[in-house]
Amino acid sequence: MSIDETTAARVAKLARIKVEPDALPALALEFNTILGFIEQLNEVDVDGVEPMTSVTPQVLKRRDDVVRDGGQQAKVLANAPDAREGFFAVPKVVE
Repeated sequence: MSIDETTAARVAKLARIKVEPDALPALALEFNTILGFIEQLNEVDVDGVEPMTSVTPQVLKRRDDVVRDGGQQAKVLANAPDAREGFFAVPKVVE
């Protein structure tokens, strides 16, 4: 796949990046370089290689999934600038 200047301009517009017209050839070349690198990665044989999330093996800490009432309503609402009837009170924004 090859990226031309028109496509590079469209990508820049979609990404909301201002690119001057004289910089479009360099941007298109950079996109093509990136796509070439991705094509090289697609040629690598990864059959039998398990996916991993880190280069070092990690075991996540586990805990029981227990539903608990926090019982901290008063402490949480103490931080609110305005609380009424046990809830955060916010100004009306839609009429």
